[in-house]
Amino acid sequence: MTRKKSTNSGLVYSTDKTLDIPTPGEPGEEQLTLAPEKQDLRVYLDRMPGGKVLTRVTGFIGQKEDLEKLGKLLKHSCGVGGSVKEGNILVQGDKRDRVLEVLLKTGYKGKKAGG
Repeated sequence: MTRKKSTNSGLVYSTDKTLDIPTPGEPGEEQLTLAPEKQDLRVYLDRMPGGKVLTRVTGFIGQKEDLEKLGKLLKHSCGVGGSVKEGNILVQGDKRDRVLEVLLKTGYKGKKAGG
């Protein structure tokens, strides 16, 4: 069973004639990137099918360009590949300690998560 995405942002009924509801696909206001010291990032270790391991960083709040810059910095610092997908930074291999070290050095708050 699949659920349809709501087009009304959870709004059920309103009598307000001046209410502006964004329609799906309409670009909203750009989200500003929080300062590094206000970010609270989590660093996970994920195992992919086939036994491959990757480090995932979540919790970034801001624009996609800034997320990609941070992802590039982390990948370069660890000397491995990776990508930025769906608001997460993916770094190949078990690089949690190095990623956390780089995040803390650049002013971000973060910690290991997941177990």
